[in-house]
Amino acid sequence: MTTLLLAEHDGTHLSPDTARAVSALAGLGDIHLLVAGNAVGDIAAAASRLTGVGKVLHSDGASLAHHLAEPLTALITSLAGNYEVIAAAASSTGKSTMPRVAALLDVMQVSDVIAIDGPRTFKRPIYAGNAIQTVETTDSKIVLTVRTPLFEPAPEAGNAPIESVAAPGWSGRTRHVETQKTVSDRPELGAARVVVSGGRALGSKDQFDAVLGPLAEKLNAALGASRAAVDAGYAANDLQVGQTGKVVAPDLYIACGISGAIQHVAGIKAAKVIVAINSDPNAPIFALADYGLVGDIFTLVPELTAKL
Repeated sequence: MTTLLLAEHDGTHLSPDTARAVSALAGLGDIHLLVAGNAVGDIAAAASRLTGVGKVLHSDGASLAHHLAEPLTALITSLAGNYEVIAAAASSTGKSTMPRVAALLDVMQVSDVIAIDGPRTFKRPIYAGNAIQTVETTDSKIVLTVRTPLFEPAPEAGNAPIESVAAPGWSGRTRHVETQKTVSDRPELGAARVVVSGGRALGSKDQFDAVLGPLAEKLNAALGASRAAVDAGYAANDLQVGQTGKVVAPDLYIACGISGAIQHVAGIKAAKVIVAINSDPNAPIFALADYGLVGDIFTLVPELTAKL
């Protein structure tokens, strides 16, 4: 079987999600990596160095500049005839593009794959991660999205050939209006080795930044937040961790003032070590945490920061 994998990138750098997806799909056979965007030659070159990639398909054009799902779908379906498996990371781009691809190919999509048991058998979480479902597909083509944080990234020891493919023309009814990005010097949340997260107990955006920022700085950690904290305006939407946010798998996850709602827990189960700091000793987060501190986060977090 040969897999067509859509590469994740920000227009400048290849995302670590791509290397993790390559590792996840390596057992299915040869992988051809599709790098689509505008002026992304350097990204295609970086993709060619990933071990396990047999070929890089480089598609360059203005229609692909902003990761719009419609032109990406047109490109992928034009190439689909050569592939048994079509896959992407379960990112915002993958989640918006792959359902369209599956619909146009008249097959089902297997979403959020966390393990591959065989050429057509996959495992995926359901009920906010409280159960694992095994899915077998008999469709002629297999369309997947992969929860990449659960897989180690493929090393950069390859030298795959790069082949150019034409970008689709696009005159559809959608157009790119504006991109708003959160600029931060900290590690990207989905790929960080350490994550410091805060909940609604922080009380305000100023306190969220003042209490968690120094700890994240000391640990070179990414900042995360519960959905309640994001809904309250303490943190940006792209910092939300959980079933409806980002799934993370850091070496260390520090949850500050987070109760442990099911949707949040679903996003952190793959963390190697979880530390919970909460004034409520009965908070559900303590049932999942490896280490727990019961007390006021406005006292304990600064004390912890000072001792590091």
